[in-house]
Amino acid sequence: MRLPVVTLLGLTLLAAPVQSKSRQRESPRQPLVVLPHTLAYLEKQDDAARKKEVDDAIKRALAFLKNNQQPDGHWSRGNAKNPAITSLCVMAFLSAGHVPGEGRYGETIEKGIRAVLKMQQTNGLIANNGQHEMYHHGISTLMLAEVIGMTQGQLAEDIRKALEKAVRIILIAQRSGQSETDAHRGGWRYRVAGTDTDISVTGWQIMALRAAKNVGCDIPPERIDRAVAYVKRCQDGSNGGFRYEPHRQVTVPCTGTSILCLSLCASKKDQYKQEIERGGAYLLKHRPHWGGGFFFYGVYYCSQATFQLGGTYWDFYRPQLHKILLQAQKPTGYWEDPDSYGPHYATAMAVLALTVEYRFLPIYQRDEGVQKRK
Repeated sequence: MRLPVVTLLGLTLLAAPVQSKSRQRESPRQPLVVLPHTLAYLEKQDDAARKKEVDDAIKRALAFLKNNQQPDGHWSRGNAKNPAITSLCVMAFLSAGHVPGEGRYGETIEKGIRAVLKMQQTNGLIANNGQHEMYHHGISTLMLAEVIGMTQGQLAEDIRKALEKAVRIILIAQRSGQSETDAHRGGWRYRVAGTDTDISVTGWQIMALRAAKNVGCDIPPERIDRAVAYVKRCQDGSNGGFRYEPHRQVTVPCTGTSILCLSLCASKKDQYKQEIERGGAYLLKHRPHWGGGFFFYGVYYCSQATFQLGGTYWDFYRPQLHKILLQAQKPTGYWEDPDSYGPHYATAMAVLALTVEYRFLPIYQRDEGVQKRK
C-alpha cells in the first residue's frame, strides 16, 4: 500500500495509511517514517545552531582578551609580561579573521605585535623566562611568521628583521646530538643551550620553522629532516602514540603535536602516512575531557591534528571539542586554566582550537590532496 506524504514544519514524512475506525481499534498506530533527506535537514539545522554557539563563544572570548590587554600591548601570566601568551592572544584574533590595523581589533593586534617585538633581545631571543625560554621563543616566532603577510610598511619591515633573527636562534638551539643515532638529535628543549629534548618544545619550533619557510625564510631542508626523524623516534611501537621524550611516557597532547608536525612537514602525498595514521588511531581511543594535565595545550594540538587528518578523525573530535569548551566558558568570555597558566593563556588556546576549521591562519591551511586522510 502506498503511504501518503505529510509535510510538518518543513519536514517530509511518511504517514501511516488512513484506516477505518474499526480497523484503527484493532491495530496500533504505525510510526512515522523519517526519510533520509529529513535526517540530513535535521543534522544541518543542528550544525547551524552549533556553529552560531561557537561563533558567539569566540566573540565573547575576543572581547575578554581585548579588555584585558595591557596599555603597552602585552598580555600576562599573573603580573609578568609574557611573550608567549601575548603571541597566542595575537594569533587568536588572527585565527578568527581579524587583521592588524583594520576593523574592531586592528589596533589591539598591532599593539600585541609591537609588544612582542619590544621583548626580543639583541641576540634575537624572544623570552623573559630563562627556564622556559624556547617555549616563549618558538611561539613568538610562529606568530611573527603568521602575521608578516598581513602587515605592510615599517611594521612589516620590523617583523621581517625580527623573524630572521628569531629563526637563527631556533636553528642554533636544535640539538645536534653526540652522533646520528643519539635519541635527542634533531629536537629542542627549554633552553637554547643543552643536550636534552622533548616533543612539546620541539613542536613549537617545527611549527615556527615551517611558517617561516612559507614566508621566504631560509630553512635548510636537513634541519627539517632531523626534526622529523626526532619526532618519529618518539612514537611508541605498540600503541602508535607519541612520547613526551624518547623512551618516556606516551601522552595525548604529545600525540596531537607529533601528528601535526609530521603533517606539516610532509612534502608529498602519503609521506609519513603510517606514523600519522597510527597516531590518529591512538587519539580515537582517547576522548577529550575537561581537566587533566595540560588540557589547553592538548586541545590546541589535537584539534589541529585531527583537522589535518580529516574524515573520521575530525568528525570524532570536533563535536566533543565544541561541547567541552562551550560548557566550560565563563559568562564573561574567558576560560579558567586547570594548569594555572591563567585565563589569558587558556582563552587564547581555546579560541585557536575552536577556529581551526576557519583556516584564516596560514598554518591552519589543509592541503586536501596531501594531508587529508579518511
